Amino acid sequence: MVTFSFMAGIFHAYYTVALAPAVAAVVAIGAKEAWDARSRLLGSVTLAAATGLAACWSFVLLSRSADFVPWLKWLVIVVGLTAAVLLLVIDKIHAKAVPAVVAAALAASLAGPAAYSLQTVSTGHTGSIVTAGPTVAGANGGPGGQGGPGGQGGPGGQGGQMGTPPQQGTGTTGTGTGTTGNTGTTGGTGTTGTGTTDGTGRGTGGGMGGLLDASEASPAVVAALQANASSYTWAAAAVGSQNAAGLQLSSGEAVMAIGGFNGTDPSPTLAQFQAYVTSGQIHYLLASSGAGGQSGSGTASQILAWAKANYTQVTIGSQTFYDFTQPLTSGTASSTATS
Repeated sequence: MVTFSFMAGIFHAYYTVALAPAVAAVVAIGAKEAWDARSRLLGSVTLAAATGLAACWSFVLLSRSADFVPWLKWLVIVVGLTAAVLLLVIDKIHAKAVPAVVAAALAASLAGPAAYSLQTVSTGHTGSIVTAGPTVAGANGGPGGQGGPGGQGGPGGQGGQMGTPPQQGTGTTGTGTGTTGNTGTTGGTGTTGTGTTDGTGRGTGGGMGGLLDASEASPAVVAALQANASSYTWAAAAVGSQNAAGLQLSSGEAVMAIGGFNGTDPSPTLAQFQAYVTSGQIHYLLASSGAGGQSGSGTASQILAWAKANYTQVTIGSQTFYDFTQPLTSGTASSTATS
């Protein structure tokens, strides 16, 4: 929690899901210990306080989405506070009423999260920054919300691509193309971003373009990746995880993401990638960025340049790949078309 509260740069609210297992364990252990000590003041007060706070916080969160099951927040607060009061005197009430009090406390504590979970799984989501529950007032950071900061390798501009060396700039209005300011870099042409930048590299109305939207492979590409896929560790490789994700989700075959999320990490190295190719572990390398948008830098660029110099380009559907089963030889065309 402290790390997430003070970290700078790119941050997405869904990162906090990493806290869920630890929070669940602490709550379960604490509830068990408090229940065992319910006949003592410390135990009963702990149970009552936890139930009351859970109900109040659920009421606050449910109030942020006024149109989502509006009666639920009132049910939660009334049942939760009633259960909290009864938990204070749990050792004095009739034994037959104890299960009802416990059930009420659990229901009040879990009704809000359960409702958000049901809403989440019943609603289609796209993109990389998905959030739980209904739309709430003041939310940002999701698709169509505030973009990440530019510069220092962060996404530049609304709908922009990843920044490299810092340069000064000013924000401009655009519909997918933006420039960043301060330590940002010139943003690339985005695929979904719209709105304006504020001169600091933050998109105020659009998403982060190709970084957040995996393209859907055409039937021709899917067929090519699936053909003889069992002979390879990776049916293909692509720069950036989103490009790789689009191919993998469409084909159901393993696709290597070169350079991590945005293609700028030095993994795998050129030597490692060459070894994979030489040992026949990779069939294709995506040469055209398509809707994914990332072209990478550094190691990724070296890999692409090496593939271009040594292997045949094939066009499959609307995308271009390097086919590692077709090395270039003198007199071999550098580009061929495949239906």
